[in-house]
Amino acid sequence: MWLMHWTFRILPTWCGGAIREWAKRSLVQEVSRVGRLHPEAISEGLFLCNHTLQVSPAVQISARAGASVPVQPQSAWNAGGLSSSLNGTGMKDFCSYESQLLQGVKSRNIPADGDVYGRAQLRNTLSRFTCKTMWAWYEPISPHLAAAREGSTVPDTMVVEAIQRSLQALSSSRKTSGHREDAGDCAEKWAILETAGGVASPGPSGSLQCDMYRSLRFSGLLVGDGRLGGISTTIAAYESLRSRGYDIPAIVIVDSGLSNEEPVLQYLRHKIPVVVLPPLPEDPNKRLEEWFRLAEGTFLELMNVLENSHSKRLRRLEEMPKMAGEILWWPFTQHDLVAQDSITLIDSRSGENFSVYKSGTPSTGKTIATQFDACASWWTQGPDSILQPEIAREVAYTAGRYGHVMFPENVHEPALRCAEILLAGAGRGWAERVFFSDNGSTAIEVAIKMAFRKYIVDHGLSDPSTIERRGGQLKVVALKGSYHGDTLGAMEAQAPSAYTGFKQQPWHVGRGFFLEPPTVFQRQGRWHLQLPRVFHDSDSSDSASSGWKSRDEIFDICRDSTPLANLYIRSINQQLAAAVREENNVPAALIIEPVMHGAGGMDMIDPLYQRMLVRECRRRGIPTIFDEVLSGCWRFGVESAVDLLGCSPDIACYSKLLSGGLVPLAATLATQAVFEAFRGISKLDALLHGHSYTAHAVGCASAVVSLQYFSDPSKNSNLLPGGRRLRELWKPELVSLISSHQSVERVVSVGTIFALELRANAAESGYASMLSKELVENLRQEGIYTRPLGNVVYLMCGPLTQPKTCTTMLEKLLALLG
Repeated sequence: MWLMHWTFRILPTWCGGAIREWAKRSLVQEVSRVGRLHPEAISEGLFLCNHTLQVSPAVQISARAGASVPVQPQSAWNAGGLSSSLNGTGMKDFCSYESQLLQGVKSRNIPADGDVYGRAQLRNTLSRFTCKTMWAWYEPISPHLAAAREGSTVPDTMVVEAIQRSLQALSSSRKTSGHREDAGDCAEKWAILETAGGVASPGPSGSLQCDMYRSLRFSGLLVGDGRLGGISTTIAAYESLRSRGYDIPAIVIVDSGLSNEEPVLQYLRHKIPVVVLPPLPEDPNKRLEEWFRLAEGTFLELMNVLENSHSKRLRRLEEMPKMAGEILWWPFTQHDLVAQDSITLIDSRSGENFSVYKSGTPSTGKTIATQFDACASWWTQGPDSILQPEIAREVAYTAGRYGHVMFPENVHEPALRCAEILLAGAGRGWAERVFFSDNGSTAIEVAIKMAFRKYIVDHGLSDPSTIERRGGQLKVVALKGSYHGDTLGAMEAQAPSAYTGFKQQPWHVGRGFFLEPPTVFQRQGRWHLQLPRVFHDSDSSDSASSGWKSRDEIFDICRDSTPLANLYIRSINQQLAAAVREENNVPAALIIEPVMHGAGGMDMIDPLYQRMLVRECRRRGIPTIFDEVLSGCWRFGVESAVDLLGCSPDIACYSKLLSGGLVPLAATLATQAVFEAFRGISKLDALLHGHSYTAHAVGCASAVVSLQYFSDPSKNSNLLPGGRRLRELWKPELVSLISSHQSVERVVSVGTIFALELRANAAESGYASMLSKELVENLRQEGIYTRPLGNVVYLMCGPLTQPKTCTTMLEKLLALLG
């Protein structure tokens, strides 16, 4: 029969209706009755238990007034490792516990007063059937209504954490229960989480259950509807789960005589099985043993389907790291330095967290662990677990409505709305045109073309021979250490670096005047200025020499009137004049990463220097490009770095966080004056640049949802009053402590970014450094996924990340530093 040697745990997380009414018809009682009628179905014994842990005050009052279920002491629950109270939820400890033991065929052969060892071993090999209700309300209605009416709401995080604890306890019990080694795989364990109502029914907080459980991403056994209208209901439920990333190995339908399974299978194209159970008895109070007998084969089939699906998933997860190492070519990765067991296998993502598969050891077993994505998946991520499904729904709608449509001379709502939001947000006050492309590097290519054309038109250089006669060419003004992308044109706008060396880009010559900028950083709790060598022969005395107490002082616009500002201006003009004089070339565009150089090592540039550089280039008629691929869209705690620098560009590039990190999308914003430089009567005067997927509707729709969400105070609790800046996410006291650590050279933090440079000698520093390897591995073990830049380790969160999450990461980092 079907009860051989199993451990089942049913988790009806919550229930409504008086406990005595629910328990009277519980599955536990029915299994007990069937087991007594058919003892031959039980091999060694079956231990049944029914728990109810916490209840609303209404249930507790009802139970005290005459419930048949005894109330156990709180210690009975506390012994299970759970908290004895739920502060602020209104729920009360109830701790109802019913249990019974059904003897099996083998257990009947051991006398009650004989073979104590044999009976102890038998207890360890009993099949177990546990039904645990974690929270219960009195009224038999939807949990969110019952919770509201009875004043006892349970937060989503508490529900998920309680389920995780219960499942972890079930998993670990096998290691400590004394199962015989020869039991092998016969001692199976099943845990079934039973939801209340449909997949989109609200939980006690009001969140839809399909959203609330998403971080757990269980395989979902969908119970379809065999009645009239059930085809639509079943398919809608299936699509709701799939769009959220759930795997559905099978659908179960109770036969109602309408053959609903056939059109459902046709819709699914037979990708998954639809299992049909016999019709339920007309009388709901009728004993169900006959129905169980008729359904036994179907249940066995269903169990086989679920087992095979689970086994197939595990096999695939086990083989993926090896296969990845054999056929994939990872970017920015030396494969010879990547061991197979160090490959991170990401099973899914929920909000800001990876679900990472770990094959483990015989003692730990296979697990899905949570890791916070602390590199924001190469700086692209920002959505939390609420925004992620919102973006997914909008993208699904947009893909269904548009697919992809070409863009030149056309318009569609997602592109137009995205452009409107960008001009009102990041481009507020200066930009009037939006040019879409596909990634940050391409956005830079477009920006350089725009800037050069603007310079050519403004300076009357439309005839190329004018420049050629001077023996020169147009070049950019850029900063050493900056990084603007991997395409050939973008690389030419960068000074020589690890990314532009001969082995990486043999064509690279660096078509620019590259200035070495002063940097600012925190050390020993204070912010300091580091001037490059070019300033050492100058009178660089300034109040900044003693440092600053806070980062805000560095961004203070009042610094423009200091001697240091004048020093910067003199140095900039001298270097530009010397470059033009010596190389006979024309500085035709300024391009900077505002505030911070990202891939160059998370160096924060003195904002005063960048502001003076923009001012001097503008005075010379040189168009300015802000590369905001990293800094834009709230990454630095503001929509645009313009709000930090206190000056605006002629052109700016946005990508990464622009689409919420879901799909590649980039935008280059420009002033109307830049746009006018491309107008004319010939098509050859237009900007002849574009991509097959320019302004693709899916990416633009994703950007619209993300940008609106980040900027909405009712949804983003990190926005300060006024909605222009995020609150401080990295606890200043912890940042200061880390900056004072003996192994730390410097620290920077701004907006969603915290970075530190490990102290190293020249041979151990730089992009190729392996100095941070141990620290990064330990951070990952602590549930923080990060990827270093040589001996620079950074943590990156999103505009929606709660400060307490950032605090936890900093605390773990500080502990690991020792």
